[in-house]
Amino acid sequence: MAARRRWLAPALAGCLLAAGCSSGYQPVGPFRDRPEGPPPQVAPPSSSAPLPAPGDPSPQEGSSQGTDGDPNVVATDLAVPTGLVVLPDGTAVVGERETGRLLQVFPDRSPARELMTLPGVDTAGEGGLLGLALSPTFGEDGLLYAYLSTATDNRVVRFPLGGTPNPVLTGIPRGEVHNGGGLVFGVDGTLYVGTGDTGDPALAGDAASLAGKVLAVDVFGQPAGDGPVFSRGHSDVTALCMGGDEQLFGTDDLATGPDELDALSAGGDYGPAGRSPVLQVPQAQEGLGGCAVSGPFVFLGERTGEQVLVVELDGRRTPVAEPEGFLTGRYGRLRTVVTDTAGALWITTSNGDGAGTPAADDDRVLRVLPPSSDADSPL
Repeated sequence: MAARRRWLAPALAGCLLAAGCSSGYQPVGPFRDRPEGPPPQVAPPSSSAPLPAPGDPSPQEGSSQGTDGDPNVVATDLAVPTGLVVLPDGTAVVGERETGRLLQVFPDRSPARELMTLPGVDTAGEGGLLGLALSPTFGEDGLLYAYLSTATDNRVVRFPLGGTPNPVLTGIPRGEVHNGGGLVFGVDGTLYVGTGDTGDPALAGDAASLAGKVLAVDVFGQPAGDGPVFSRGHSDVTALCMGGDEQLFGTDDLATGPDELDALSAGGDYGPAGRSPVLQVPQAQEGLGGCAVSGPFVFLGERTGEQVLVVELDGRRTPVAEPEGFLTGRYGRLRTVVTDTAGALWITTSNGDGAGTPAADDDRVLRVLPPSSDADSPL
C-alpha cells in the first residue's frame, strides 16, 4: 500500500515504565549501594533554543550554542558514539565506543558535558562501549546499564552517573568481530541483551553458549522467564527496540548476505534455517546499527547505506511498502537511533569507526523530526 509521506513528528508508541524488583534476588556481582542522596544532577541549561524544524536543516543566525550552522547537529567531535539514552528531562547521555566516555548532550545544542568514563573498556577489533539502557526505575535509582567489551569478555554493567560500575551479566564471548551490544528493557522490567557470534556461526546455535543470542535477564542478571536465552541463531545483534504492543525487534548485522530486522519471540531460532526476518537489507546498504519504533514505523540506522531506513509495518508486522531512506548521504554513516517523548529521533554518526570518511567535526549526534505517513495502519 503506497503511503502519502509528509514531515510530521509521530506520537511515540512507548514510554519508560517503572518496574519493581523482588526482594528475594541476590546480586551476582560485587554490587555497591548507590551513595545516599539524590542521583547526580544532569539537568539541561536554563535557556533553550528552538527545536529543529522537521527534516531539512537551516542555519540559525547568531546562535550561541555549542555547534554551528546545522540545527539538527546537537553534539560534535565525538569518538564513535554508539549507545544513547534519553533522560526524563529531555537531554540525552551518549557513550563513546572508542573511549568509554559518557557525555550529556542537549536538544538546544549547548556544549556537551562530560559525565564519567567507564573503566576497563577494551576497544580492540570491534569491541568497546557498545550499548546503553536507562533503568526502568531511573527516577528512583539513577542507574544506567551498559554493554561493553573487556579484554576477556563482553558484559553488562550498571552504575549511577559518576559512580562505580558493577557487573550484571558477565562471560559473554568476546571476539575481534561480532560482539553485539543491543540493550533494551521490556515493560515488565526484563532486560534484553543482544550478543554476537564472535565470527563463529556455530556458537549462535549452541544452547550452551551466550554468543549469537538475545538474552533475557532481570536487573541483577538472573534469568527472566525461560531465559537466559530468549532467541538464538543470530550473527551480531547490534540493536534492540520495543514496539508499543510490547513486540521486541532486533537488528542482525550478518557477515554474509543481507542484514535483517527480526520480530523476536521467545524460543525463536533466527539462523539460516529458522524464522524469516521482517525485512532484509541489501548488502549495499548493510551495517544495521540501531533501531527505534514509533507507532507503525521502525527506524533503522544504516552505516554502509548512510541513512535512516524507515519501515512501515501493518498489524501482522509486515512492511506495507518498500522502505524509504531518510537523511540519505547527508551525515555519512548512521548508527544508533532512539526516539524521545516529542517524537524526535536522536541519531549518532559512525564516520570515525575506520570504515567511514570523517568530516572535520565528526562524529556527531543528531536530533531530527522523522517522516511519517497518513496511512492508518496499527502496530
